[in-house]
Amino acid sequence: MKIAISSDHGGNRLRHEIMDLLSELGLDYEDFGPDSDESVDYPDYAKPVADGVASGKFDRGILICGTGIGMSIAANKVKGIRCALVHDVFSAKATRGHNDSNILAMGERVIGPGLAREVATAWLDTSFEGGRHERRVAKLSELEN
Repeated sequence: MKIAISSDHGGNRLRHEIMDLLSELGLDYEDFGPDSDESVDYPDYAKPVADGVASGKFDRGILICGTGIGMSIAANKVKGIRCALVHDVFSAKATRGHNDSNILAMGERVIGPGLAREVATAWLDTSFEGGRHERRVAKLSELEN
């Protein structure tokens, strides 16, 4: 599994924590920055991750900002993206199992590093259940047209 990851300035510390987790899990990832804590615009950092996942270059993406809200809104503007803003393990499993989410968004100001690691691990470890959920995910794709 290849992961694209990015943040804005508000999620920089948590992004580094999650990159450490990805390394510990032995997952291949590409970091799209930013390289400093100076203020940046979250859409500029959500776009390369969302484009990379939508094109198939990456299997999944992780986006982090202060709340996760801006990143999730920006990512969901890209056709083919199902970005879920998650701050608990149950929702992380549900959004993968039922919604086949392909990008996880989290907020550094909302979630601590320990729980963020648990959420990311649950999201990465959960597979799409298919079945009755396939019809619903297909309807999400129809909304994009």
